[in-house]
Amino acid sequence: MTAHFSSTTLNGSSNGATFVGVSLQDLPKSDTFTSKLPPDPEFPTPSASHNAPREDLGPRMVKGALYTYVRPEETVDPELLGISPAAMGDIGLQSGEEATPDFKALVAGNKTYWDPSTEKGIYPWAQCYGGYQFGSWAGQLGDGRAISLFEATNPSTQTRYEIQLKGAGKTPYSRFADGKAVLRSSIREFIVSEALNALHIPSTRALSLTLAPKSKVRRERMEPGAIVARFAQSWLRIGTFDILRARGDRKNVRKLATYVAENVYSGWASLPSILPEPASATSSSTINPAREVPPEKTEGVSPGEENRFARLYREIARRNAITVAYWQAYAFTNGVLNTDNTSLLGLSLDFGPFAFLDNFDPSYTPNHDDHMLRYSYRNQPSIIWWNLLRLGESLGELIGAGSRVDEDQFINEGVTKAFAPELIQRAETIIERVGDEYKAVFLAEYTRLMRQRFGLASENAKDFDELFSKALDTMEALELDFNHFFRRLSSVKVKDLESEEGRKWVAGRFFHAEGVTGLGNTEEGARERIAKWLERWRIRVQDDWGNDDEGDRKREVEMKKVNPKFVPRSWVLDELIQRVEHGGERDVIGQVMEMALNPFEDAWETGDRKQEERWCGDVPRGNRQMMCSCSS
Repeated sequence: MTAHFSSTTLNGSSNGATFVGVSLQDLPKSDTFTSKLPPDPEFPTPSASHNAPREDLGPRMVKGALYTYVRPEETVDPELLGISPAAMGDIGLQSGEEATPDFKALVAGNKTYWDPSTEKGIYPWAQCYGGYQFGSWAGQLGDGRAISLFEATNPSTQTRYEIQLKGAGKTPYSRFADGKAVLRSSIREFIVSEALNALHIPSTRALSLTLAPKSKVRRERMEPGAIVARFAQSWLRIGTFDILRARGDRKNVRKLATYVAENVYSGWASLPSILPEPASATSSSTINPAREVPPEKTEGVSPGEENRFARLYREIARRNAITVAYWQAYAFTNGVLNTDNTSLLGLSLDFGPFAFLDNFDPSYTPNHDDHMLRYSYRNQPSIIWWNLLRLGESLGELIGAGSRVDEDQFINEGVTKAFAPELIQRAETIIERVGDEYKAVFLAEYTRLMRQRFGLASENAKDFDELFSKALDTMEALELDFNHFFRRLSSVKVKDLESEEGRKWVAGRFFHAEGVTGLGNTEEGARERIAKWLERWRIRVQDDWGNDDEGDRKREVEMKKVNPKFVPRSWVLDELIQRVEHGGERDVIGQVMEMALNPFEDAWETGDRKQEERWCGDVPRGNRQMMCSCSS
């Protein structure tokens, strides 16, 4: 699985060590999205949009289109608060480019690469999409405050990214909102985007954070505005198909699906071939399916023959299964997994009330408006599949058409009454099979990640039940911190676990600073329970690493590569927001970013070791499992 789904593939985040980058002016730029997909008919050209008063580009219904040409609103006296050096490198920009006037103007929304005098260049745009929010159809949504500037191609990796500003002003998709973003939520997205990427979790990225000091934004209170310059290989989401299906726009469903395969993925031949056997988490054909299937070829037998659109659906499901496996393995909770927040590339997308778990509580949601716990940590795998079912409904006609998908009558006239039963049966068969594949891919990737986190070098079918599940049950019952547990386990020496007394002593390192918590728990009982699990773990790691000091040393090195010392917890981000917004501090943004970009290190060069250790230490009891709103 890792051969095809590396973090480099999903995030595009791997630059050659010798590539020093180029200037913003020399960075290759394109507009593939707007050149290949249908524009808003009211503003069909950049000139039509540019010559219109900016207020005419506000909220309205947009049909028959996937985007609207719209320019960012001007930002007065912007202040660049921070950049991600890793993001700069991954886009292909040279070090120091962030200090140039062009860069600062671009990320503040005050510069575009379209020349009104010649009507040449690339004009910004906002995407049209819909979505199911908390399980109910919400109608037209779209980029209500995000405006894409251009696509940039890294000259070294040849990876293409869509560069976008969040908080850049009103668009036709703003509905009743103001098109702005507040500093509070912008800081959170800026940090977590890069933190997830550093943890190898597929994610959209954040290039910079800009304060808009003259922009006062009303949410629960008046707040300062900000803009995040962010990027992704694609900002398309399941909701993009949702709006087309809801409007019966079958022509553009087909056009969009073709665009995704040919321009977002690496072509039809990059998609997975039909599985030769039922999907299984232990099957090599499920984990690494064959590819290179000619686009016109249909595979399999009736009623489940797979055409190229079925292969596209499977790839999207597989990508999302892997991303959710990472979320669960690192206890990241998105908070708002609507279909408009579910990426067609399987990227973590649109960060609102997200959080990393502190105490391991599967029912936790960081969203204080999610009273039914729909988007809780526990429910994330099933919710993403629910969203993928909506995608299956949008693609169902193309999937169900099988070998007839390219017939003129089907393309131009639709599904005949005689063909409908066969098409429906085929689509249902394939979607059900994709559900099995989604579960198998998720389980395989989650098991692989957890095996690494527990320091296991070999596979054992009993690990899931005897080690993983029992450890999670223990964490939940004793209210142990999830990510601290793994980091502290990394340094445990096998020789310290040889006696019952030794195991009980080691157990104490997993407690909170105030000791044992949780209803009905005692320190003796907690030590006994952890000690019992540690004995199982000791036996298992000895099988893989031996019981000498050298084996311990090698295992600790490997475990610390996957078990972070730092994750941007809610309380750290809250402190950061307070210090920047109310305290006027600036250096602290770079300090947190430095740690977020290097989460597996033991120490950083922020200049404040005491602060580093505090942010990596026990979460203050009153700040655990914090919640926030969708308001941003």
